[in-house]
Amino acid sequence: MSHIPIRTTVVGSYPFPGWLEFASKNLHQFGAADVEEMIEDAVIAAVHDQVTAGLDVITDGEQTRLDFNLSFYGFIQGIQNNEAETRKFGPPAHDQRGKNNIVGELKAPNGLGAVKEFERLKKLAPAGPVLKASIPGPYTLSGRLLPNANYTSRFDITEALLPIISKELEALVEAGCTEITVDEPSMSCYAYKEDTKKFVDIFNRTVKAVVGRCNLSTHLCFGNFKGRPVGYRSIQPMLPDFLDMTVDEIHIEMANREFAEIELLAPFAEKMNVAVGIIDVKNYYIESVDDVVARIKKCLQYVPAEKLSVAPDCGLSQTARWASRQKLVNMVKGAKRVREGLL
Repeated sequence: MSHIPIRTTVVGSYPFPGWLEFASKNLHQFGAADVEEMIEDAVIAAVHDQVTAGLDVITDGEQTRLDFNLSFYGFIQGIQNNEAETRKFGPPAHDQRGKNNIVGELKAPNGLGAVKEFERLKKLAPAGPVLKASIPGPYTLSGRLLPNANYTSRFDITEALLPIISKELEALVEAGCTEITVDEPSMSCYAYKEDTKKFVDIFNRTVKAVVGRCNLSTHLCFGNFKGRPVGYRSIQPMLPDFLDMTVDEIHIEMANREFAEIELLAPFAEKMNVAVGIIDVKNYYIESVDDVVARIKKCLQYVPAEKLSVAPDCGLSQTARWASRQKLVNMVKGAKRVREGLL
């Protein structure tokens, strides 16, 4: 796949406009046509902010998703929401996110909704930027499903979800999507204690049908729920096995970790393109253009410009829109300044 030097991209999500958050809590007052209009308006707003910033790659901001992955459970049959297992009060943490009991065979006969999202993005986006779709991988998606007698472990659940995700990826490619990210932050969060070869095998089987048919990437981070990580924040446990993931590009969180282990980008760059998170989505410090330039130059010590993309650490859904907008603007300005200096 061709790759422009120091490409500017995003992971997937973008903050909801305030009115969308209000409306989503009062949907009983809206008709179906009102809801569809609201969704389109939200996507238009997300696209506007990304295009105005000047990104090379944009998404729909995942404006139709409750969360980067929780909304997918609405498309999966054989599960039932479980409120009892979710902590309601106290400091924000991942155990406050939704869980589900498995009550039947896991299947999604009508897909997971990503194709409809992509078709809407194609209709609303202007010509120019590459249009990207992001969907969670099966191991990450398995994290909110509780094992039972038929699916006795998280890996059992993952295996059941794998063909569902694979089918959705194929449908996206057939719909004309040329850029797809498979989000697998759970793999990076738990690489320190799980079988990393097993992780890679799961990932490679998930994406096998679309390898070579799109610019395929994966996003690896250490979690972000209301600005809080969840995993052991080190790249080292992923190596060397994660180098065998069959992707064109790997996205790695860096800014929030103050670029710790940046030297470990080098072995990834030998095998694939590397998208580096140089904007901290958990911090309301707005990186200046000079900050971005300095961070990119640091990355260039380990990743050649023609293999480097820059992005926020994670999706921006849990960062206020005013901050997200300015962070993206400065990221693109800094990338362009460095890119022009290469000519």
